[in-house]
Amino acid sequence: MIGLIQSVVLVSVLSAGLLLARMLAPYIANVYSYESRGRQDRLFLPIETAIYRLCGIKQDRVMEWKEYFTAMIVLNGLMALISFIVLIFQNSLPLDPQGFPGVRWDLALNTAMSISSNTNLQHYAGENTLSYLSQMVAIQFLQFTSAATGLAVAIAVIRGFAGKARGKQGLGNFYVDFVRSLTRILLPLSFVAALVFVYLGVPQSLNGYTPVTTIQGAQQLIKIGPVASLVSIMQLGTNGGGYYGANSAYPFQNPSQASDLLEMILMLLIPTAMPFVYGEMLGKKSRKEGISILVAAYALFMVDLAIALYPSTAIGPGMEVRFGGFAPVFWTVTTTAVTTGSVNAALSALNPLVIVSAFMGMLIQATPGGIGVGLVYMLMYVLITVFIVGLMSGRTPEYLGMKIGVRDIKLAVFGFLIHPFIVLVPTFMAYATRATSAIGLGTGSISFTEVLYEFTSAAANNGSDFLGSAANTVFFNVSTAIVMWTGRFVPIAVMLAIAGSMYSRDRGPTNGAGLKTDSLTFALVLFATILIVVVLTFFPFLALGPLLEFLRGHVNGF
Repeated sequence: MIGLIQSVVLVSVLSAGLLLARMLAPYIANVYSYESRGRQDRLFLPIETAIYRLCGIKQDRVMEWKEYFTAMIVLNGLMALISFIVLIFQNSLPLDPQGFPGVRWDLALNTAMSISSNTNLQHYAGENTLSYLSQMVAIQFLQFTSAATGLAVAIAVIRGFAGKARGKQGLGNFYVDFVRSLTRILLPLSFVAALVFVYLGVPQSLNGYTPVTTIQGAQQLIKIGPVASLVSIMQLGTNGGGYYGANSAYPFQNPSQASDLLEMILMLLIPTAMPFVYGEMLGKKSRKEGISILVAAYALFMVDLAIALYPSTAIGPGMEVRFGGFAPVFWTVTTTAVTTGSVNAALSALNPLVIVSAFMGMLIQATPGGIGVGLVYMLMYVLITVFIVGLMSGRTPEYLGMKIGVRDIKLAVFGFLIHPFIVLVPTFMAYATRATSAIGLGTGSISFTEVLYEFTSAAANNGSDFLGSAANTVFFNVSTAIVMWTGRFVPIAVMLAIAGSMYSRDRGPTNGAGLKTDSLTFALVLFATILIVVVLTFFPFLALGPLLEFLRGHVNGF
């Protein structure tokens, strides 16, 4: 009976996510069509035009990839700086009814870099550290803007792959794409989601914390604030950073089974929609390209889920689970598959194979990946797969009628290899500098898993971690800050460079003798390529961590 209920929950969440994503995709594609003059323009265009005039933005300007990337990195850097300043001086700013002091510089740096990179790694407990103003300006505001950045980048890359034959937009204008992402997608959807969360019992208040006396006569502080608005964008924008240190394991942030399911659907919504958007923007003849990418992404997701559900006991001993053992396992697979990073139970209590599954989601980053950038990573894997197939068949690799050159492959491989570099080097440095022993970590497989997970989640812009506030040290704050921004913006720069070179490239009819990239066969080849490449790169390190811990537990009867 329990297995049947679990199956129903699994199928319901995935079906709802797929159905809603398919319905949303044409709207998203239309949002970024500059020539569109539909009903949404009558509603949003006056607001957006006012923003462009206020900020001095030339909305008709078409940017090549370097200008697009420069605009993106400068704007995100400026917003991170604003967040840093607010955190440092929160005790001198309004909306601090609890009288919290300013945040220490290294923690403020880590937090600003974390939220602005869509990572939301938290080395703090928000309810005990941040004022209402910090929660709204330094956290929620950047959760909107980082998600909007991911969407804008994905659309620019799609335009490059689609080419000039599909329109006259080039890679577009970053500022226009960014503003439209906010006004037409993220703000409306998160507003509706926040109202639903309030209805489900998630608090939304600026009245300060309330002291109460319990039935036993003890004093307790009820810590509430603008939680519902944060939960909506943290999940919709695949941010993951919660109002509370315990994230969605905290009852006020996730009060019921209904809120638990809604949060998972929101995580899946836009990442699942993006392959459909890709097909829409390529045109009718190439619409199946997006379907093959989605099939590969969800095949990887199901492998992760199978790994996580393999153990006869999905949870470890002593774990408090409000929603049953299945819920945190499914949540963990989902939140790492879309690189959200929120949690509804302690990672340390999960079976080691669940952690292996979480690693796989973060290492691949395209199952289906984070908002916008998940599709960008998948297109990087597509280029690598096309190149490998070309080598095996002795033909010049091509995709969408374009010849794939040496520069394209070099950039794609570099984009892939940067990830293991920024994961493994800081992990080794943490041990070499004894930063691990300073926070009480040893050299066993459990400690290694925790440190490896810390930098993997930072590099994948996921943000879930074992260490939490224990990692609030100068070493971990600064090192993960560097890893988060590198992991976010270097692959984006690589894919924008590829898209920029592809936009003006000549297109021809696809070679019928080659592998059709809009077929189920290609989806399976893409799936196998990603799995093999990632496993070969990271398996030795997973073997030293969670896999070793699983084998030890299996031998000991865990």
